[in-house]
Amino acid sequence: MNNFLLGSDTFAIALTFGLYFVFQKLYSRFNLFFLNPVLTTIITLIAFLQIFGIPYSTYSKGGNFISLLLKPAIVALGVPLYLNLEHIKKQKNGIILSQLAGCVTGIVSVIIFAKIFGASKPIILSLVPKSVTTPLAMEISNSIGGIPSVSAGVVVTVGILGSVAGLWFLKIIRVKHQDAAGIAMGTAAHGLGTARAAELSERHGAFATIGLILNGIFTALFAPWIIKLFEKWL
Repeated sequence: MNNFLLGSDTFAIALTFGLYFVFQKLYSRFNLFFLNPVLTTIITLIAFLQIFGIPYSTYSKGGNFISLLLKPAIVALGVPLYLNLEHIKKQKNGIILSQLAGCVTGIVSVIIFAKIFGASKPIILSLVPKSVTTPLAMEISNSIGGIPSVSAGVVVTVGILGSVAGLWFLKIIRVKHQDAAGIAMGTAAHGLGTARAAELSERHGAFATIGLILNGIFTALFAPWIIKLFEKWL
């Protein structure tokens, strides 16, 4: 009976939502970055599955139902974007230039550091789309010769790290303006960073959404060309 319960779709959904609810309450109360509910829920789920010997494939049958909520959640990001459209239009030139610079810097830096640390070419190419949403990252990775599954794992890791420590890091380097902080979170940490920024204010969320969108577009457009420039070195 216990095995049936632990392996059921309903239990997987209830466990995931229950853990997230508890950790969200803890995070709201203590406001400590390492209590980020996404991070703590994932760690606890992994530990639970390991302790009770539940295969991930069994858990994912219920977890996949939760994944269906991602699509309407992403669409919902357009609401703060629409409400702050006038503010965004006024800064469109600066936004586009900063996004271009951020995209190119992000791609070039990960190539250089990965090469210095001895990563193979397929791994380096898999790291290139680290800061865009998972479906787009997998497509970019596949098109430039990377390993989509590796890219997906890296994207999730980057998103978690960005959502956990991104705002803390921006505070250290004294980025105080909400527009700059928001767009930085969306650019560097895609969906999870945008969700974290949206917790601060509607305007943070709007500019984070712009960062997420533009960085995804620019990475898809420029990654193949940047890869060609580094082809001989790789």
